[in-house]
Amino acid sequence: MALVVLVCTVASRAKLVPGRAQSVVEMGLDFVRKNVAEDIIGKEKAGKYVALLTTIFFAILAFNITGVIPGLNIAGTSLIGLPVMLALWVYVMYLGAGIRAHGLGGYLKASLFPPGVPPFLYVLLTPVEFLTVFVIRPVTLAIRLMANMVAGHLMLVLCFAATDFFVREASGMTAFAVPSLLGGIAITLFEVFVAALQAYIFVVLTAVYISSSISEEH
Repeated sequence: MALVVLVCTVASRAKLVPGRAQSVVEMGLDFVRKNVAEDIIGKEKAGKYVALLTTIFFAILAFNITGVIPGLNIAGTSLIGLPVMLALWVYVMYLGAGIRAHGLGGYLKASLFPPGVPPFLYVLLTPVEFLTVFVIRPVTLAIRLMANMVAGHLMLVLCFAATDFFVREASGMTAFAVPSLLGGIAITLFEVFVAALQAYIFVVLTAVYISSSISEEH
């Protein structure tokens, strides 16, 4: 949270000639605005959702990074409560965006009865669409984020626990501590990449869900 507040503070005190910190922040802000919001939702409609997407991206990135910070060593998003909260936030936002754009009846019709489909197929298609829009999307958002961060945490635990075991407990096997330590270091660097990747995937899916909710045809 301190990292997120710092980013917001730097962004709010922007200068005409940016320093290093401001340049990094502006790069991140432009990335979310241009490569996520405008590319997926469209320049005309993206403006009202940029703040939401930017907040989600930087918040998830900050919580994910805690998994490789000494003394913490576990990502905030590897605890199910936080991914569920974020997924519910996105859930409310894309449903609200769709209802504001089409009205409740129009949104339900467009979501559950896609145009261009023969009516007899609605018997099969409508239940699937209902589960996708109202159940599967928020559930998969939460589980995907949590599962990836838990997997990385377990890999780090296994590598460093093995290193500790070979050094302190297993006599005559100290040499095996070297590859396990190097593996732990490599996974730590990989976890930094995964932290950014999962934040990006989450925010891209959020933009996709909002775009599909407000578009004329789903």
